[in-house]
Amino acid sequence: MEILVENSAGERIDAFLAARLAELSRSRIQTLIREQFIQINGHPAKPRDAVKLGDKISIILPEAVPLDAAPQDIALEILFEDEDLVVLNKAHGMVVHPAPGNPDGTLVNALLHHCRGKLSGIGGVERPGIVHRLDKDTSGCLVVAKSDAAHQSLVTQFSERSTMEKLYLAVTQGVPKPAKDTVFTHIGRHPVNRQKMAVVNPPGGKTAITDYEILASDAASITALVLCHLHTGRTHQIRVHLLHKGTPIVGDPIYGKHSKSSEQTSRLMLHAWRLSFQHPITKKQLRFEAPIPLEFKPWADLATLPPTTR
Repeated sequence: MEILVENSAGERIDAFLAARLAELSRSRIQTLIREQFIQINGHPAKPRDAVKLGDKISIILPEAVPLDAAPQDIALEILFEDEDLVVLNKAHGMVVHPAPGNPDGTLVNALLHHCRGKLSGIGGVERPGIVHRLDKDTSGCLVVAKSDAAHQSLVTQFSERSTMEKLYLAVTQGVPKPAKDTVFTHIGRHPVNRQKMAVVNPPGGKTAITDYEILASDAASITALVLCHLHTGRTHQIRVHLLHKGTPIVGDPIYGKHSKSSEQTSRLMLHAWRLSFQHPITKKQLRFEAPIPLEFKPWADLATLPPTTR
């Protein structure tokens, strides 16, 4: 693949390519640069190289490396499936990718069995299929690509968000004020605890935008059921933004605080409730809803749930 630089002179090469290649994340591009799969005018690029007008950028996409994960017959709740994608209701407690401490029993292991290996390989690892992630303790809607074309389209939609909508339900410790608002901050790594994310001052971190609205509240437990609409997709975004409002999510092992409400549940009270996007091939707008978990019932029974907006 070759790209001729006709504008954006002076821009770093990783940023330049990330803005033009929706199928490749910036981190993936940086990896390709480090491994010398990207050249400028016939010479290996360096991570901080700036592009100039007339530069010819050559990109080689290496064959996907084998995934170090075995298929496992793990039950999945499928909401939709065709030749190009799978939409499922991820269970609370299920890790998406194998990692240290979770070498198997993950969603990837389950998908390798369910899809018989037919998953996209764009991410640089053979057959991962993963377009976006949910935290281990978060349940709800998640879409997986079975073809490279579907993967490219879905990555673009998750980036641009013009045809995609994600709505979450959260139960908070305390009741956010005001009852309806937009939280607009920058989110980056916590300056002390690198295992956590935090609201940081710009230019640090990345822009993060969340709309929220209280659907129901319980005066006895001083908790609320909150609908969250993501406009960006930062790590732990909802968890950090609700903490920023002074009302962390009930059961949050990282950002929460001990309370009577947290004693009443064994899980993080965050659920990816609704997901809407355009089918990568048919271009039909698809809408999915993951059933509200039983743990949310005391609050859901008090709420008037909104209709889908797309």
